[in-house]
Amino acid sequence: MTGTERRKAREMAMQMLFQGEMGKQTPEEVRKTFWTARDDGEAETRGFAEDLYRAATLRAEEIDRLIESHARNWRLERMPAVDRNVLRVAVAEMLAYRTTPYPIVINEALEIARRYSGPEAVGFLNGVLDALARELVGRI
Repeated sequence: MTGTERRKAREMAMQMLFQGEMGKQTPEEVRKTFWTARDDGEAETRGFAEDLYRAATLRAEEIDRLIESHARNWRLERMPAVDRNVLRVAVAEMLAYRTTPYPIVINEALEIARRYSGPEAVGFLNGVLDALARELVGRI
């Protein structure tokens, strides 16, 4: 899978999380409606998106705790929904795909934020993800 396809999968996973949160849908409902409404994406890209989404939903409590512990003075519910879900996908990838270097995960999250969020989000997300990555490296 190319880097472009992997980024597209990360974007799809973020969109799935966003859809579930905003529409108050279960993961099963999100999967059903998200893929029905789309016809783009190769099977491998869709598979990686599904894997990231699954990791983010199955480990949601752990991921949210990690984010909140590194987002100084910010509670998750106060963050913009896009930023919150970009963080969730990135942390899910850090936890579930340990072979992907953290700088790549962080850079990809920042690129997605540049596309879907405001310019002020990039610095905030970078700070949270960088601090979180340093903690995870210390756990290995």
